[in-house]
Parts: sequence; structure tokens; C-alpha cells
Amino acid sequence: MTQQKLQKELEQLRAEIEKVDTTDAQTKTKLEQLVRDIENELEKPEKDEVQHGLMDDLRESINRFEAEHPRTTAILNDIMVTLSNMGI
Repeated sequence: MTQQKLQKELEQLRAEIEKVDTTDAQTKTKLEQLVRDIENELEKPEKDEVQHGLMDDLRESINRFEAEHPRTTAILNDIMVTLSNMGI
């Protein structure tokens, strides 16, 4: 169930990334990389250091995008909680 929830959240995040203004290429690139990192972690769980780095990246992204992209931030927060519940 948690894996399905995470997949749904990643789909929502991808949809939000598509809505990001194309003039904000850096934000879009960062979010796309974050999605790839999450998917890579799910495919082959790494060591704790990588997991902590992923969670740090999620926290940083939440802080960075909170004002400009509130929907994206909410989805990132949901993903962070889901990953935490999965032990990542």
C-alpha cells in the first residue's frame, strides 16, 4: 500500500513539475532530479548515507519552493512522510 501511495504521489509531483513556468528552468531541473533520485532509491535501496541525503534534499526543496509552489511543496512533504514510513 505504501509503495502504491508513493507512486501516486510521484505522479502528482510530475504533473506539478509540468506546470512550473518554463522560465524557471532551475526549479524544474531540481524537481526532476529529485523524482529520479526517489525512483532510484526505490529500485535499489542504498546505504543510510544516501537515504539521509535524499531526505535532506527533500527538506531543502520543501523550504525552497514553499512560497512559490505551494502545491508542489505539499506533494514533496507527502512523499517525505511516505518515504519515512517506509524506513527510507
